[in-house]
Amino acid sequence: MFLTNQDVIELTEWRRGLHRHPEVSGEEFETARTVEALLVSAGADTIVTGIGGHGVAGIFAGHEPGPTVMVRAELDALPIEEISEAPHRSHIPGKAHLCGHDGHMAILAALARGLSRQRPRRGRAILLFQPAEETGAGAAAVVADPKFREIAPDFVFALHSLPGMKLGRVALIEGPVSCASRGMRIVFTGKTAHASMPETGLSPVDAVARLMPALTALGSGGPMDAGFAMVTVTHARIGEPAFGIAPAHGEVWATLRTLTDSGMDALVARAERLANDAAAASGLSVHISYNDIFRHCENAPEAVAHLRRALDAEGVPHDRGDLPMRPSEDFGHLGANAPAAMFFLGAGENHAALHNPDYDFPDDLIAIGSRIFMRTLRDLLG
Repeated sequence: MFLTNQDVIELTEWRRGLHRHPEVSGEEFETARTVEALLVSAGADTIVTGIGGHGVAGIFAGHEPGPTVMVRAELDALPIEEISEAPHRSHIPGKAHLCGHDGHMAILAALARGLSRQRPRRGRAILLFQPAEETGAGAAAVVADPKFREIAPDFVFALHSLPGMKLGRVALIEGPVSCASRGMRIVFTGKTAHASMPETGLSPVDAVARLMPALTALGSGGPMDAGFAMVTVTHARIGEPAFGIAPAHGEVWATLRTLTDSGMDALVARAERLANDAAAASGLSVHISYNDIFRHCENAPEAVAHLRRALDAEGVPHDRGDLPMRPSEDFGHLGANAPAAMFFLGAGENHAALHNPDYDFPDDLIAIGSRIFMRTLRDLLG
């Protein structure tokens, strides 16, 4: 155990300080400053700021040549009101750390303390605090940033806390671990008419009514295999709230989900064909756009092997759990550039679910998660 009891106390309070002051995707300015101060106090050899937005990376260098090993955490919170009586509950109305990113940052803060006391013998350990994970934009922006060339890893690792699984138990597999997903917005435009003469206009009512069940029929879930597909209609709107107007405007929003990126390409083509056919049948124009685009996350066998050795060495129980899982994670963008692996760390079988207004990261996981990563770093870097 590389952390002292005092370390755990201080890291827990640091985590709770982040929890009190959440910042959502793209707004993580103060959180990034807090992280930068932490890395300065830990004596990082180099600190790179402003990566892909508010991203921050701390570099701890060894004395000998060797690989660059990155461990990643997320900076952002969620635009959800927290329901909690905890003294460290969010002080910002409508925003809260309800996905555990404050805890993930605390785990990297623990690594910074360990690396400050014993630098790696070779290569570089990089602690990346990534912005905007919740929107799916952060990892892509980090990788596209020219500054990323300074910290491009040979291996990259991450974790996510996971309620519903025994506290401290790990789920880990090779191959796909979380789904590709994207939000699809379909906008129909026709021509308004007086409600007494709807035949003189072009209404999107029929197109919207036909499209929603047709989209859902493209994928309703099922086994988590290569053919997995799911379409969830999340929002629909037709015209304005008025009785005297036959509408000209209609929208359907849906989330598309597949196990792999190639499966997503096929699902997108089918969904777009349905939208275009619905528009043509009613004489409407249609515009399709996408938001919250997540690649699937793929665990490389060689990266998983390093994590398994660390888990066994630290005596942390692990199995495949319920992986792969339906939710998405933008870590897949980082995994496209180096062998990568993400594991899932149990937050408790009866713990509040992620994104629930009463979720809070279990502080006991700070020591467990950081032990696993530190062992992985020592095995790779000495």
